[in-house]
Amino acid sequence: PFGTRPDTSVGAGFTPARIRQDTKRQEGMRKGEIIEVEIDRVAYGGQGVARVDGFVVFVRGAIPGDTVRALLTKKKKDFAEARVLEVIAPSSDRVDPPCPYFGHCGGCQWQQVRYAKQLEYKRGLVEEAVARIGGLTGIPIHDPIGSEKTFGYRNKMEFSFTDRPWVIHDHPPHQDRLTSLRGSETTEAIRLAPQVVLRPPQGDQRISMQQDEIPRSARDSAQHWIAALPRIESGVARNDKETMAEPPRKSEFALGLHVPGSFNKVLDVEACLLQEHRGNQILQMVKQYAAESGLPPYNLKTHEGFWRFLTLRRSDFYKVWMVNIITSEYRREVVEPFARVLTSTFPDVKTVVNNITARHAAIAVGDWESVLAGTGVIEDRIGPYAFQVSANSFFQTNTPGAATLYNTVLEYAGLTGAENVLDLYSGTGTIPIFLSPRSKLVVGMEITESAVEDARANCRTNGVENCRFIQGDIRTGISSLSFQPDVLIIDPPRAGMHKDVVSKVVDLATEKIVYVSCNPATMARDLVEMKDSYEVVEVQPVDMFPHTYHVESVAKLVRRKGASLK
Repeated sequence: PFGTRPDTSVGAGFTPARIRQDTKRQEGMRKGEIIEVEIDRVAYGGQGVARVDGFVVFVRGAIPGDTVRALLTKKKKDFAEARVLEVIAPSSDRVDPPCPYFGHCGGCQWQQVRYAKQLEYKRGLVEEAVARIGGLTGIPIHDPIGSEKTFGYRNKMEFSFTDRPWVIHDHPPHQDRLTSLRGSETTEAIRLAPQVVLRPPQGDQRISMQQDEIPRSARDSAQHWIAALPRIESGVARNDKETMAEPPRKSEFALGLHVPGSFNKVLDVEACLLQEHRGNQILQMVKQYAAESGLPPYNLKTHEGFWRFLTLRRSDFYKVWMVNIITSEYRREVVEPFARVLTSTFPDVKTVVNNITARHAAIAVGDWESVLAGTGVIEDRIGPYAFQVSANSFFQTNTPGAATLYNTVLEYAGLTGAENVLDLYSGTGTIPIFLSPRSKLVVGMEITESAVEDARANCRTNGVENCRFIQGDIRTGISSLSFQPDVLIIDPPRAGMHKDVVSKVVDLATEKIVYVSCNPATMARDLVEMKDSYEVVEVQPVDMFPHTYHVESVAKLVRRKGASLK
């Protein structure tokens, strides 16, 4: 989930009891006040952390080592939130964010940080969560395994249509930077994040501009489409509350990404560097076709309009694409020509589908689906295994990163070929299939019926015969097991395990557990619930989401000798 608010109690290491505040200074701080602060750490959520007389301020856009002027956007009893107005003294870890939308779009939080430092931050977030929330000390937290690619790594992107687009806008006195985004000084426009002013270095103070960390293709493509930004001069209204991207006049047409922390504010974009360049070409063609169709984009307030979402999926192995257009109704005369245009223009678009939903919820999943071109699926590979990917099926968004993650699970499981393995939250069967060659039997439990169907199909595709899947609630499924697993794999959703599942896991008394998590805070919470019965041997973070604060973690647990049932 992009644009998460600061967490003052979980994962950030701050609770009201830990914050010693200067009462007068705290009460004197007001929303809209401009403060000058030094950033000394980073919080889960990606914000820099500063202290004003002991009072904690989370600063969006700032990183440790920065001295910044920041605008207070929210004031609470125990903390405040702010955003950077000016970097007075930049951290030596700052680099040039190549994306002009950085700071306005909710997709990235750390493009301004050199990648090696991002990995350090992520290790620190995992270590802090395990120590502060889990109360577990002395556990080896290894350096994160970095992503093979830091740009163009996402195999899935979701864009939203809107008739109320938000556009990048700089307030005076920085209006000249708006001009440079459309003019010839594109390098300068890339170098300076639009909402941040960097003072010129003085004396020995230097701004770290390590362009070698940004692929030339990323810089070149960014410069190319910056010059083509079409609606950046639209009229705007002030809104300092959350972002510098602001809404123009009504009845405009846009296709883009959400601004941080908002489900109904869409920033009109021409491209995203987190997907391959072909995806940006498809994005621009879809936008043009939809704008010229005469049909309006969907309005979240009135619930009227036709065009809702665009989802692009790419096979990393086969280099082919799926285009899924989500609309409020089925209009054959509109979507079938749309599919023909796409497949004739882009031969690597192998399938086009139309998901249709009349639901008011802003979710890019249809009530039903029409296949307009191709088979409605694409195939990708994680390691040696093939997987069918449909429009709405779950598949890890960083394919090489997924292989790294699953190989880590395989290593921690320590299988010899004689073990029975139980995988909770088994999804579409990726982990069971990875474990199958070194297991006697792998049983996956998953509540979603369509995911179980996909898992069985993936087993057939890969010729895997020693995997079984149980569809249903894990809380009841564990109780009805007909075998005792030797190894337990747990890969829960972001919210972690339900407390009843934790109790069932402990009662199961499996000798070894491998816990896979996308949220250090909930992982730490679950580990502490099992600490009387299980020892955490080590934790390996895996970075699948460069330029964000998100990180995967794999924890290895072994059952304590003499541990009693909970």
